[in-house]
Amino acid sequence: MSFLDILQLALRNLRQAKLRATLTTMGVIVGVSVIVTMVSFGLGLQRNLLSRFRALDLFNEIRVFGKNVFTMVSPNQNPARRGENTGERRGPGFTPDKTPTRVLDDNAVAEISRIPGVAYVEPSLMVFTYIRANGHSQIESIAGASVPNASSRFKEFSAGQMISSPDADEAVVKETFTRDFGFEKPADAIGKTIEFLAPQQKSQKQTAEEEPPSFFGLPLEPDTSTEADSGALVAKTFRIVGVWNSEVKEGAGQGGLRGLFPDARVYIPLTAAHRWSIEHRGPMSQVALTLARESGSLGQSDNEGYDSAVVRVSNPVVLTEVRKRLTELGFGSFSIVDQLEQFRTVFLIIDSVLGLLGGISLLVASFGIANTMIMSILERTREIGIMKAIGAEDREIKLIFFVEAAVLGVCGGVVGVIVAWGIEGIANRLAYRFILKPQGASFVDFFSLPLWLPLGAIVFALIISILAALYPAARAARIDPVRALRHD
Repeated sequence: MSFLDILQLALRNLRQAKLRATLTTMGVIVGVSVIVTMVSFGLGLQRNLLSRFRALDLFNEIRVFGKNVFTMVSPNQNPARRGENTGERRGPGFTPDKTPTRVLDDNAVAEISRIPGVAYVEPSLMVFTYIRANGHSQIESIAGASVPNASSRFKEFSAGQMISSPDADEAVVKETFTRDFGFEKPADAIGKTIEFLAPQQKSQKQTAEEEPPSFFGLPLEPDTSTEADSGALVAKTFRIVGVWNSEVKEGAGQGGLRGLFPDARVYIPLTAAHRWSIEHRGPMSQVALTLARESGSLGQSDNEGYDSAVVRVSNPVVLTEVRKRLTELGFGSFSIVDQLEQFRTVFLIIDSVLGLLGGISLLVASFGIANTMIMSILERTREIGIMKAIGAEDREIKLIFFVEAAVLGVCGGVVGVIVAWGIEGIANRLAYRFILKPQGASFVDFFSLPLWLPLGAIVFALIISILAALYPAARAARIDPVRALRHD
């Protein structure tokens, strides 16, 4: 018999048992749809994560770390455990790949900027202090920003613009800052002033001259220093020139902050932030600096430098080479690329587990196919005997059952892929309607359906179906034609 004759015979046999064939195919449909839906969901999570990193501009930046006075004093201390008290300089927010052995000062920043592939270097400096604006006062995070600034963080402004020059007494603030300080809309904050507040610092000479008279250590006059000092605040005034969009509100990166640049509510010129951090250094920082100079870890005239800086590369391809060069210079670094291998491993495990669950469903369906084929043998024993009596070979008998199983597998696979595609579309729209839209987020496709996935699922269903038909086909081929013709 030709293959076309065998195919026609297999289709005729399936048509004669429509209900049984339909129920068997339903098992394959469920198995394939579960496999495609689950694996595509895992692939969608991975794609959305990578798209989010790309949209947040995390593949082009490196966070580089240098020695700071805290690690000079206590080399075994984790900088991340250091208290972030008001007025203290904030430590690095990421873990470097190695312990830095060099101070990240202005000379080091200039040297890093000359590395081939580096587009720019942005020193990171953050302090906490009281701010007064629009009749409100509260502790705020202040970061220094180079001017002009090429960071993607300052590409979009709700109102105003970026700081005009490195020496300008200007500041840009977050949208949340304007709301907390009583501005109705971001544009209302433009042109307003903000004051940085700190206690007035007295020199030792002033302290000696102003020491009140005493008799054997007992003061002769009432102590009014507390009342006098309570209102003595040193204020540095800046003018708000811009309110920047703090978060990406559209696309894959929505809800996140662009780049690795430190997140602060107020940005001022880097020189002004550096000057403020030195002039109004907190007690812990002052102690650490003194200990570092006394121990010889930092020279009396040496600059303590920056805790970290953001290095932007011109092309992600050169990122590995730039990091290698940073290591040679004695700096530690962090890049989101470090986490990608871990992400891939996690997603591989997730995809494997999800695929295994779907594979179990398809395995259960294979028992249904085997049962259908065995029942077909019992019903067609006499027919098989006649075919063998007129010259049909065992190979052709097996092929008939293999083709029937293949038809069930292919039909179930195709329909299962269509069902999975429909489930994904409905799930995406339900998630947007009841989860994303109420939160003001844009539409997100939670599933990824590359071409290889539906094709692979159909081929997998076909292979499982043929394997399920191995025993029934072999059993049919072993039927004795004489006994089969006597079969009632």
